[in-house]
Amino acid sequence: MFSESLAWLIIALPVAAFLLNGTVVRAFIGTDTRVAGWVTISAVAGSFILSLFALASVASKGAAVHDPHNWLTVQGFDLTFGILLDQLTSIMFVVVSGVSLVVQFYSQQYMHGDKSYTRYYSYMALFTASMLGLVSARNVVQLFVFWELVGVSSYLLIGFWMERPSAAAAAKKAFLMTRFGDFGFLLGILYLYFVNPSYLDIPTLYEAVGAGAIAAGVATWISLGLFMGAIGKSAQFPLHSWLPDAMEGPTSVSALIHSATMVTAGVFLVARFFPLFHASNMMDLVVLIGGVTAVFAASMGLVANDIKRVLAYSTISQLGYMVMALGLGAYAPALFHLFTHAFFKAGLFLGSGSVHHASGTFNMKYMGGLRKNMPWTYWTMVIGSLSLAGIFPFSGFWSKDELLASAFERGSTIGWVALILGLTAALMTAFYMFRAIFLTFHGEYKGGAEAEAEDAKKNNLPMPVGLGHTHRQESPWVMVAPLVVLASLAIVIGFLVNPLFDLGPIKKHSFATFVTERNVNVFTGGHGEEAVDDGHAETSHLPDAVEAGAAPEFSLPTAVISTVLAVGGILLAYSMYITGSVSPAAMGRRLPTVHKLLFRKYYFDELYEDRLVIRVFYARVVRFFAWFDVSWIDNVNVQLSKLTANVGRGLANVQSGQTQTYAAIMAIGVVAALLALLVWGN
Repeated sequence: MFSESLAWLIIALPVAAFLLNGTVVRAFIGTDTRVAGWVTISAVAGSFILSLFALASVASKGAAVHDPHNWLTVQGFDLTFGILLDQLTSIMFVVVSGVSLVVQFYSQQYMHGDKSYTRYYSYMALFTASMLGLVSARNVVQLFVFWELVGVSSYLLIGFWMERPSAAAAAKKAFLMTRFGDFGFLLGILYLYFVNPSYLDIPTLYEAVGAGAIAAGVATWISLGLFMGAIGKSAQFPLHSWLPDAMEGPTSVSALIHSATMVTAGVFLVARFFPLFHASNMMDLVVLIGGVTAVFAASMGLVANDIKRVLAYSTISQLGYMVMALGLGAYAPALFHLFTHAFFKAGLFLGSGSVHHASGTFNMKYMGGLRKNMPWTYWTMVIGSLSLAGIFPFSGFWSKDELLASAFERGSTIGWVALILGLTAALMTAFYMFRAIFLTFHGEYKGGAEAEAEDAKKNNLPMPVGLGHTHRQESPWVMVAPLVVLASLAIVIGFLVNPLFDLGPIKKHSFATFVTERNVNVFTGGHGEEAVDDGHAETSHLPDAVEAGAAPEFSLPTAVISTVLAVGGILLAYSMYITGSVSPAAMGRRLPTVHKLLFRKYYFDELYEDRLVIRVFYARVVRFFAWFDVSWIDNVNVQLSKLTANVGRGLANVQSGQTQTYAAIMAIGVVAALLALLVWGN
């Protein structure tokens, strides 16, 4: 069994890098020294190696549920903390530390020359440590602490270039919008504590769900609070609009946020409390939120011109797929897609950073023709796009097929709704990703950052933020090597970890079996009955492993339909941006209202920032409290001050200095005292 001290070390190594870079390196070596990069890389590499050992240990010996430690005691209530190293944690350990390691290596060149290089690597170490702590937390309160640390880390990194007003605004927007979801999460925790304080311990909560000790209504209210937190962190509808703006941070930060840390935390939260959600009446709502988000976000990606924003909408859409699958009860397919998505989405974001390094801009209207100059970046991004589009035999094909097959097998109305939404999003995904590929790498070069700056001057527009120098050449090997690694994983990792048949030592459906049937604390062995030696009762209210996707069968109809739609989306993009047989401008003119609606992001920014914040919150709520503060609170203080002054002046007149006045007052006092004694003395 993997020891508890080694599990804590996985978290502690990045924490040590954060402290070392933030104090010693920054103070005594420099704010832009490469030493900071190697400190963080070494720490994250250590965490990754230990994570691989942890995964191997859980795979061979089962989950390691270590005894909790006392944190604090309040009026007889003991709040504990500890490590929960189960199948879900071990996979997330590898994903978080592995992707983070690749991103840190890439960042050496991408952030080279930045005056705050040391601060960057300090924040990245904290970000990685926070996510590792979140996925391994045994107690719900402990999980919430790391949840908030992830939010703080993302705030610091999204607004890393704080001198840019747009970056500062994006960081505040992300922080404040996710707080709405976190407020619901906190209410869910408080209600869980009210039901039974011992349920804050996650293994105890699993046991209570398995024993049927939590009623469906109670589970629903708790799950609703937790799901609000997931909606905020994973940028699901309607709390989605912060994520595209979060592209103001460094591209390497975006790669980590979108693949393995911030936004995957919401999906992880639903997966961690999957038995509770399964026992609630929340599942159909989870399906609808995820499915609507998948299509809603993908539609905005159809017209976006910033390559990072296209990828941001793609992330929101893919997270919607995962949330939808969890709502359908397809636990294994959801985690499988989270696993494969981490690698090809990180590769795509790092590829966009490589493109920016060459063209100096993220605006695809000023790119084009970069395929010849950047063959490595081009082919790695094509591979990532094919995987994201779900084209056979790339990794995304296998995980997305399982998601859609789960909806098809569900058979009910909600299953058909999920399938239609999933297929619609698949068509859109293929189109907007290859639209980005064709605009960026094909055709003629359109001038890059210089042309964009010239157009801004010519049209008297604000100068675009973040323009760099144009190189028009392949990125250095420090940036290309991570792209190659991630592209290679995007090709093979899907089928390799979850094959349709035994693949040498890798058994059929190994990933799905590992996260469900092997996880006896969360799932029953099969169709509601457990083996006696699992330590559970013969009948359990825990989710069934087979129904959760322990043994997925390949669905040829859904695979064919989704592939045909994906190929159709690619061909449509090809006809619009390569052959020109379909004119994008003409389509925009035919559907001006639709194009404007998508381009303006359904006016959600105007709704939130103009209507709700300025016209409702500031103009009404804030103005009311300002009036109340001035007219009542401040006025009370003013009136008290006047009363005190008047009383003081009256008493001052008594102090005349005349002896006869004092004697008269004393006589009056004595008479008053005698009268009081006569009246009330008896």
